[in-house]
Formats: sequence, structure tokens, C-alpha cells
Amino acid sequence: MATGVAIREATAADMAAITAIYAESVANGRGTFELEAPDEIEMAGRFAAVEALGLPRLVAQIDGAVVGYAYAGPFRTRQAYRYMVEDSIYVAPAARGRGVAGALLDALILRCEAMGLRQMVAVIGDSENTGSIALHRARGFADAGIFKAAGWKHDDWRDVVFMQLELGAGGQTPPDAPGLPLIDKKPAR
Repeated sequence: MATGVAIREATAADMAAITAIYAESVANGRGTFELEAPDEIEMAGRFAAVEALGLPRLVAQIDGAVVGYAYAGPFRTRQAYRYMVEDSIYVAPAARGRGVAGALLDALILRCEAMGLRQMVAVIGDSENTGSIALHRARGFADAGIFKAAGWKHDDWRDVVFMQLELGAGGQTPPDAPGLPLIDKKPAR
């Protein structure tokens, strides 16, 4: 873990900091394809949905201040995907390059493996997001594909890079845990 970085579970008291970190990424970054930053109420709702599935929601602190956050969310809602999660990591600009993202990702991987999950996927906004790609490669994620020109943001086309990491036994053995309690979405009639 990076020196001086503390990782812990996110709480409701962290929502203002989390919302501000994400708003900066929406406005200036390429990692999210959201164009308008959600407010604190929306962010709290998103975190509550992750919590309801029993998935980790983490924050990183330096000197007591929240400087980043990460969470695992379901990759898709179909039940066959119940052993696969998608990671999301965001770091405040002043804390970038200090090992915060790596500490968050390491902790997220450990918690998901402990749950018996088998796959983690990174869906990285923009193939020019070299920092996120390098971070995931350093943790063993393999390239899984690119959707070219998938999103229009900051007056340019942005790719989506997919990377994948096997957790625990990965796909080598049948699952030994129940997985996420996902519900298949049925089309409206």
C-alpha cells in the first residue's frame, strides 16, 4: 500500500467528498462517459445500490481527508454474470501519482476475492487513459478488447478499453459461493 494512504469502507459521511471527486472527473476526465455530474443524493443512491448487493465501497484517505474512492459493481444484471464485477476508481487531482488508485484497487480485488467472486472487469473510458490502463496491467488485468469511438466527450470520440482479471480460481473450477443476488431484467410487455 502507498505510504500515508489509509483505505476503509465508505460511509454516508463521505458522500460530499466522493461527489466532488466524481464531479471533477466528469468535467475534466476521460474515465467516465457521464457528461453531467450527479448530485450528492444521486451518488448516495448509487452507493446504496452497491451496498445492497454486499459489494465493497471504499475510500482512500491521506491525513484524514478523502482523496479517492473505489467500488465494485455488477457487470450486468443477468444471473449468469453473478460472479463478475466491474471496478470503478476515482482519485482527486491533488492525490494522483501518490499510489492512491493502486491501494484502492488492491483492496477492492482482495475484498471481491474473499466474497468468492471470480472475475473483475475494468471498463476504461478512452484508450488514451494510459494511467488507468497501466494501473490495471500492473495488477494482472489482461487486455480483453476495445470498442472504437464508442463515446463522444470533450469534442472528440473516445474508445472504451476492456480489461479482465481472474479472481481466486477464476474460470478453472465451478463456483463455491452464491455470487451476487442479481435479478434478470424482463422486457416490458
